Amino acid sequence: MTDTTAERGEFALGWKVLLASVLGVACGASPIPFNVVGFTVEPLIEEFGWSRTQILFPITIFGIIAALLAPFFGSLADKYGVRKVALYSLIAFGVSFAMVSLTPTAAVTSTLYIYYAFWVLIGLVGIGSTPVTWSRAINLWFYKNRGLALGILLMGTSLAAIVVPKLAVWAIETYGWRNMFLIIAGLPLILALPFGYFLFREPNADERPKAISSDSGNLTGVTLGTALKDYRFWLIWFSIAMIAGAFGGAFINMPTMLSDRGLEAQTAASVMGVLGIGIFSGRIITGMLLDRFWAGFVAFPLLCLPAISCYILLGDTIMFPMAALAGFLLGFAAGAESDLIAYLTGRYFGMAHYGKIYGMLYMPFGFFSALSPLIYAYVRDSMDSYNPILSVAIFIFVIGGGLLLLLGRYPTSFPEDLSDPTDNLATEAN
Repeated sequence: MTDTTAERGEFALGWKVLLASVLGVACGASPIPFNVVGFTVEPLIEEFGWSRTQILFPITIFGIIAALLAPFFGSLADKYGVRKVALYSLIAFGVSFAMVSLTPTAAVTSTLYIYYAFWVLIGLVGIGSTPVTWSRAINLWFYKNRGLALGILLMGTSLAAIVVPKLAVWAIETYGWRNMFLIIAGLPLILALPFGYFLFREPNADERPKAISSDSGNLTGVTLGTALKDYRFWLIWFSIAMIAGAFGGAFINMPTMLSDRGLEAQTAASVMGVLGIGIFSGRIITGMLLDRFWAGFVAFPLLCLPAISCYILLGDTIMFPMAALAGFLLGFAAGAESDLIAYLTGRYFGMAHYGKIYGMLYMPFGFFSALSPLIYAYVRDSMDSYNPILSVAIFIFVIGGGLLLLLGRYPTSFPEDLSDPTDNLATEAN
């Protein structure tokens, strides 16, 4: 690293990349489908007569496909660089999302399967526009402030939660649900893509933090095969699976839970807004804590917070203040978990093969987040109450958080990656 580069702080060097990455995450396939599909329920019921389960099932399709493909897209980012994978994925995601507007108008059986096929396509091409790719670049630019930088990066999903629902509702009311997909598709294509093209790149060897490179300038880190043999990988994997499996269903089913307990729809919407504030707060505060304290001490208490939420939600009635508290704690932990996946990957396994390893750790997050809402809904339909699954979730949150206390100290060094291609990639990007 040159003397001039060393004198400059990480944010002074990487702020443009961080800005482009925040917009990439906000306009990518991680938040947008989840913030849109709920508002299509009534229009699709009115036009086609489909059930709510049929209309919401594409989110599960999308989530599972994206989760399974995460390691593949992560490996592409390792091999070809984040810039190419992320920008091409933004284009593919925007185009495929716009294609949903081509759903036939005829209310025949095949229409539903065509609608599902568009969502399959979104899952196949969209995962490269998620934190699976963007977080690799942030980890390459930041080390001392990595936790905070990742927290800022993942604020993109919070920004989407604030802007996209309102935009989707306006578009549906003004132009119809088909044109809504066209309008929302403009976010990755018209907003995120230009910022990514002009501002986003990976650092060259002189710009990287010294801690992630060898003396020769190559990235350091273990291979995916080595990581899979490491007990710490599986502790993180099962922790993510448990937390995502308990959280996803609670999040998606929260409005119904609150309705069951006597809260009106507008009050439930206010609770969901508080939950969004919790996610926003969790990402920033967790990131700052990770830069100062060992991840296990940070993670365990934060990931236990949803257990309190589940306890509050047990019973037949609830008042708004307690419901808002439950929503905030649930959201705070969700924000914390997103930070932890990216942070733990870089700190315990290095950066040489970050994309592949992160993709493998993102897999349980995506898969169980997609499956969990169906489990919660099945329990509600079968037992006429969410209480049984909420009782189980209390223990799942505590155990999932507790697993991270067993990780041990961060490694002090990693093997050198002699085939590191990122210098050429950074040069090409310039």
